[in-house]
Amino acid sequence: MRTLVSRLIHSNPSFSRLNVTAISKNARSFTNDSNKVDEPFKVEEAETVNTPPPPTDKLLVLGGNGFVGSHICREALDRGLSVSSLSRSGRSSLHDSWATNVIWYKGNLLSGDSLKEAFNGVTAVISSVGGFGSNSYMYKINGTANINAIRAAAEQDVKRFVYISAADFGVVNFLLRGYYEGKRAAETELLTRFPYGGVILRPGFIYGTRTVGSMKIPLGAIGSPMEMVLQHAKPMSQIPLVGPLMTPPVNVTAVAKVAVRAATDPVFPPGIIDVYGIQRYSQHKSK
Repeated sequence: MRTLVSRLIHSNPSFSRLNVTAISKNARSFTNDSNKVDEPFKVEEAETVNTPPPPTDKLLVLGGNGFVGSHICREALDRGLSVSSLSRSGRSSLHDSWATNVIWYKGNLLSGDSLKEAFNGVTAVISSVGGFGSNSYMYKINGTANINAIRAAAEQDVKRFVYISAADFGVVNFLLRGYYEGKRAAETELLTRFPYGGVILRPGFIYGTRTVGSMKIPLGAIGSPMEMVLQHAKPMSQIPLVGPLMTPPVNVTAVAKVAVRAATDPVFPPGIIDVYGIQRYSQHKSK
């Protein structure tokens, strides 16, 4: 090819440097077969491949048949998530239609052997496990049980863990010492095991329609007016000892909404969210 270009230049001295450059650039278009010129390079359109959609987040709700847990299950289902629940009683006694769409596991968080199946393949966990009783019992159910769950989730490489804890109530903390000591021990474990994916919600009194057997108790009749009044009394909550008693109640649907968002939104900030934060996040539209 270089010989061909050289002959053309010498046979016609009128070729300018520009022409030589043009020939050199176009020389690549010649083929090795006589004077045949390559066709312009063509890019064929790739065939469309039917790829499956991204896998749905699999959410495990601990205590999903309780007052708060059942609302969390419903909120998660409404968002199109795959939802399962683990509790001591197993399947929910509720006859609502949503309950049939939840995978129910029966297990005891105080026994590590009963957790593996429920935690398998889970991407996020929300724990609403808690209870009252003697100080030793309250520490065990609020602290030890949740600590076991947090450790099991970490071992299964769960991405996010949301824990429904409780706001401080000043003098009440002393009266329910086992309850609050257990809650705070679980919080410490969560922040240690999930520094970037652990979220702690600290609501005060949670109101809504609570189902007890066949009877429905409208706690909103008390909680809603109190929330409207106390949400504007935040400065008073700073008063030592009695101030925390001014913490406003929060609707169970708001707690459920924020809990599910915290469990599924990768940019939701880790750490502790107080009742005012719960109110604020519950007003934001989910993506």
